[in-house]
Amino acid sequence: MANYFGTDGIRGEVGVEPITADFFLKLGWAVGSVLSEQGKASVVIGKDTRVSGYLFESALEAGFLSAGVNVGLLGPMPTPAIAYLTQTYNASAGVVVSASHNQFQDNGVKFFSAKGLKLSDTDQAKIEQKLSEPMVSVSSEKIGKAYRHEQPLGRYIEFCKSTFDRSVNLNNLNLVIDCANGATYHIAENVFSELGANVNIINNTPDGFNINKNCGATDTKHLQQVVLETGADLGIAFDGDGDRLMMVDHMGNMIDGDQLVFIVAKAWKSQNRLTNNSVVGTKMTNLGMRHALRDLDIQFIEADVGDRYVMEEMKRHGAVLGGEGSGHMICLDKTTSGDGIVAALQVLEVLVKSQVKLAELANDMVKYPQVLINVKTKDKVNLDNHQALIAATKEVEAVLGDEGRVLIRASGTEPLIRVMVEAKNASTTQQCAEKLADILR
Repeated sequence: MANYFGTDGIRGEVGVEPITADFFLKLGWAVGSVLSEQGKASVVIGKDTRVSGYLFESALEAGFLSAGVNVGLLGPMPTPAIAYLTQTYNASAGVVVSASHNQFQDNGVKFFSAKGLKLSDTDQAKIEQKLSEPMVSVSSEKIGKAYRHEQPLGRYIEFCKSTFDRSVNLNNLNLVIDCANGATYHIAENVFSELGANVNIINNTPDGFNINKNCGATDTKHLQQVVLETGADLGIAFDGDGDRLMMVDHMGNMIDGDQLVFIVAKAWKSQNRLTNNSVVGTKMTNLGMRHALRDLDIQFIEADVGDRYVMEEMKRHGAVLGGEGSGHMICLDKTTSGDGIVAALQVLEVLVKSQVKLAELANDMVKYPQVLINVKTKDKVNLDNHQALIAATKEVEAVLGDEGRVLIRASGTEPLIRVMVEAKNASTTQQCAEKLADILR
């Protein structure tokens, strides 16, 4: 049986299996059939701004209807908005047509449960099993109905604002917000300006092809330039589907997800809001963050890479804060998924209350130089049996000692092996990473 689900849903190049209209049709039917086993079901479907979103939204819609599931269409919406609206509209599941931070040539799909959480491995296994069966439509009197929800934008904007402490305001902040020509393009400006900020919005004119192109959380150069040119207090960057956040301080320095999680963790600990005194990160979390949390006597819990696994560890350990260096930040006392807008509001709340600039707050954590090299692979590589790589890794770890670390892993979404090395010395870090990547090449 094929395994379609990766680290975060199903994703790939449009027109290449499984990112085709016929597969999405059957996928909608398969998910709908699994949901219908519990009784009459309904789903909500949202999408980001890439041109192929219309194609796959329609295919999924037809698949769900043929399984007897009602479909509520939301239009272009951030992934975290779907997590929230699934609960608001009392749907059985939420569906997002998106390839997240990838460019327009790719697309994919993510699913949320009725509680706004990513699907479990068990749920995914049921769907995979159903996909292996012939597609059989329900009888005509049982076919689902489709409708377009009214005012989902307003509901989500008000929800985002509700996560911000209204005893403070953003009146004195000049912000540059980069929407990555993605799903926050018609939402972000409203949220931050209605809370009082002076907003300069960029990359908010999606055309179906420019999503994540030289902009957003995966490429902050444009944002950094605009922050410096306009003398803004800081910049905020989202990715194409709005679940990632990066920031830029007033000097044009990028502040990544690890640093932002640390800023919030330190503030919440001082306010006795950091439940169980713990923060969840991943295997990729910077060593500098781990050491900075340790110095504050905050427990660091390591999860596998992917916000779904961060969430699982947060629930297991009763933590309310977790995230990844790539920009996912989960504030579990506010929402059920990584949400770029909600995360940005939590950081801004810390800034306003402390009356300290973002650059100064970020300096409380010394980030270790990290080199990440992606080695493309045609075939699946068994890392456990790669003797030359294992031997070289041991040599590198001996050189780094306690002041560095190595992580080599296969990507969950692309045909890549990721080689990551962290150490205090930048040149040592680069040399060690290149040595290991060369062996894989």
